[in-house]
Amino acid sequence: MLTDVDRQQISETLARHAFVVDENQLDQLGEVFTPDATYDMTSTGMGAFQGLDALRAAAGQLFASGHAPLSHFVTNIVITPVDETAASVRSKGLMIMHDGAVHGVVYDDTVALHDGRWLIASRVILPIRAAVGDDH
Repeated sequence: MLTDVDRQQISETLARHAFVVDENQLDQLGEVFTPDATYDMTSTGMGAFQGLDALRAAAGQLFASGHAPLSHFVTNIVITPVDETAASVRSKGLMIMHDGAVHGVVYDDTVALHDGRWLIASRVILPIRAAVGDDH
């Protein structure tokens, strides 16, 4: 069972991710992800990456392109324990893009207790899109 401290640390890890990528502090990705983490953005057309080096390279390329989100916001965090060292986390994210557009996503994460810290072991990003035929 997760303690309140565990839940707070997990939530803080999700929040820390936003600061690390928004401020292009890619050397600090190890404070957010396990060394062998997977980051799956295939539903956005951007592919999937595994391991800190691949995550750093992909994030660095996106940042250098000028198309990286300017700011990430994480909300609606729901944490479900898997066991004493892992949890499933669903949250919603808003991203303010370089052109001012706002995009919404769902993050499906697995977090793991790694060296005494709760880190993201896998992340799947699912864009929130209007339903086909939705006129509103």
